[in-house]
Amino acid sequence: MGKRILVPTDFSKNALNAIRYALDLYKKQTCEFYFLNVFRVNSYTTDTLIIPEPGSAPYEAAKEESKEGFVKLLDILELHHDNPNHTYRTISSFNFLSEAIKQTIAEKDIDLVVMGTQGATGAKGVIFGSHTVNTMEKIRECPVLAVPEEVRFSIPKEIVFPTNYKSTFKRKELNYLIEIAKMHNAAIRVLYINKKRELNEAQENNKQLLDEILGNVDHSFHMLTDNDISDGITSFVESRGSDMIAFINRKHFFFGSVFSKPLVKEIGYDATTPILALH
Repeated sequence: MGKRILVPTDFSKNALNAIRYALDLYKKQTCEFYFLNVFRVNSYTTDTLIIPEPGSAPYEAAKEESKEGFVKLLDILELHHDNPNHTYRTISSFNFLSEAIKQTIAEKDIDLVVMGTQGATGAKGVIFGSHTVNTMEKIRECPVLAVPEEVRFSIPKEIVFPTNYKSTFKRKELNYLIEIAKMHNAAIRVLYINKKRELNEAQENNKQLLDEILGNVDHSFHMLTDNDISDGITSFVESRGSDMIAFINRKHFFFGSVFSKPLVKEIGYDATTPILALH
């Protein structure tokens, strides 16, 4: 059985770009793509307690609009991405975005979520931007790949993996990273950013374990003494022209008191490189 990949779409250019990136990234793999559109009913706001029922005119009109959006989307994909390895499924859902994503992951046994991300300056009212970052924080059932609007697909040759070596690594957490690296013969650059250059004994052990897990994938270890984690990652990625950033999204690691600000928020809003959040 091939991969099952979920791509939420609001039919914007930004979402289409994420779909194209996913199709190109998995070009040679057998994949089932699920496109999810969360539709809204214009007359419905959270202030009113009346939730539109299926069958009611506003609900059915909004659902129909969602279906029409999918017809156009599939036409575009047929034109540019006619790949015998890929099959497409569409889902229209009246729900909150993160709930609809979680439900689809559970029902369809999804392997990966791919989303478009607009920065904080993105168009108001569009589902993504902060929504992408929230999804990366909330979805823990499978990896989430966020694709910035300006990014055009090029075969990933280098993936940056920032870590503080404070947690033990598990092979299954890194499966997706290793798989993408092998798929495209990409190198993994492990990046440690800290004012103190020396690692303690536990960190050294974790680093050694990571070295073993990455095994036969091309990888190397790098250290930066930078005051700010996200600035350090950004300058490292920019100076090398890296193609992707991957990190393990552990609550106590990236979102706890280890760093003053959640890293995914910092990089996510300002991203110029696709970010893969592993779980």
